Amino acid sequence: MYRDRIRLETLWGKVMSAEEAALSIRDGMVIGMSGFTRAGDAKEVPVALAERARRDPLRITLMTGASLGNDIDKTLSEANVIARRMPFQADPALRRRINDGEVMFIDQHLSETVEQLRARQLRPVDIAVVEATAINEKGGIVPTTSVGNAASFAVLAEKVIVEINMTMPQELEGLHDIYFPSRRPYREPLGVMRPSDRIGLPYVPIDPQKIIGIVITSKADSPSRIEPPDEDTAAIAGHLLEFLDHEVREARLSPSLMPLQAGIGSIANAVLHGFTESRFSNLTMYSEVLQDSTISLLDSGRLVFASGSSMTLSKPLYERVLGDIGRYRDRLVLRPQEISNHPEIVRRLGIIGINTALEADIYGNVNSTHVGGTHMMNGIGGSGDFARNGHLSVFVTKSLAKGGKISSIVPMVSHVDHTEHDVDVIVTERGLADLRGLAPRERAALVIDNCAHPLYRDALRDYFNEAARSRGGQTPHLIEQALSWHARLRENGSMQG
Repeated sequence: MYRDRIRLETLWGKVMSAEEAALSIRDGMVIGMSGFTRAGDAKEVPVALAERARRDPLRITLMTGASLGNDIDKTLSEANVIARRMPFQADPALRRRINDGEVMFIDQHLSETVEQLRARQLRPVDIAVVEATAINEKGGIVPTTSVGNAASFAVLAEKVIVEINMTMPQELEGLHDIYFPSRRPYREPLGVMRPSDRIGLPYVPIDPQKIIGIVITSKADSPSRIEPPDEDTAAIAGHLLEFLDHEVREARLSPSLMPLQAGIGSIANAVLHGFTESRFSNLTMYSEVLQDSTISLLDSGRLVFASGSSMTLSKPLYERVLGDIGRYRDRLVLRPQEISNHPEIVRRLGIIGINTALEADIYGNVNSTHVGGTHMMNGIGGSGDFARNGHLSVFVTKSLAKGGKISSIVPMVSHVDHTEHDVDVIVTERGLADLRGLAPRERAALVIDNCAHPLYRDALRDYFNEAARSRGGQTPHLIEQALSWHARLRENGSMQG
């Protein structure tokens, strides 16, 4: 019975179908939807909106926390509902429309979206559509498996539609820590001194009169699509663990390291899995996404606490963790993403950030988002928040892609998301390059020797040596050849000469 999930009796009359709720959304509106890396997304109202749009066309600006599950972005894209989208996505159908110029995509650091909303640098949210475990006696919204931007959307929006998900265990209540920074320029410091610190409320505090509809749902989150570790990702993990072990021996880190962060994706997740067999102990995590590797580390006893903004798990682990959430609840917390990614906290805690690169160049610049310099993949996500402000900024990638047709180490990246000033360490299955304290020419030699695949290593050396000999400069480049590898890939299907 849903009424035990809606503990403010005056809201019982707001229960309606998804189709009725979707009628409140009109052409040209800005809609904020819950959802962060396939977790905690609104599941019924977006589908009803798409079905309506096929009969009665309308277009909206869609804001979320990050990517959505249950093919919501695909469904809305194919119904031509999305005119503008921010700050992150990971759906192939939506990606095609973005790269065809049919959807205007605003790629943002995940810590900044709500900050810009609060400062009125972005159009205000008209309606927030958020998933909840329950609505408490005060009308406060208890989130599900993610917080993302949903809490802020609900507070800042004029109206709110709540989807109560009956598949979510009520024991999720108490897992969340909802806190909103005050407005600039007189903002107080954020009080997170350890990953386990709680500074807010376990629910989203809103005026219940803003709630215009409550929809009862019973759909689970989409399971993660993360591939299990393979030989290459195991090698990447080995190189990174050896490096961190050396940092401990040099007394630059303790055996408990600093709080860990890992971006979403198979490589970063696999690298974290490597920590389960390491000598490190009493680890903590202050990240965006808590993945399968987080649960493995908790189960192994290596990890004692994890803070994030969402839980995105494979199907078996999702069912096990939600079915036994009481076992984990005291060792987990989910926060708004502007807190999980806040530069002040990242800098204070000294995060070790482990994120994935599409490609890196010989000087340490990293491209996380664009294929061939033009085509968006998913977005920068939170990697920039941690790379710029963390204690160590690590980027991992396999040295080859597409069966060797693409080198992930190139003379010059085709798009820059993280400059050489924000990248400390690059790791591939071939080895690791510690770039700290090195000039560009020193970086180039190390990246080529340690990280590049032998198929491309000699060509990279030839490029660098000729650039240093004939052009010179602080950062030697042959400008007319710097992107020739990408041009060759476009024309011939391979970067190999």
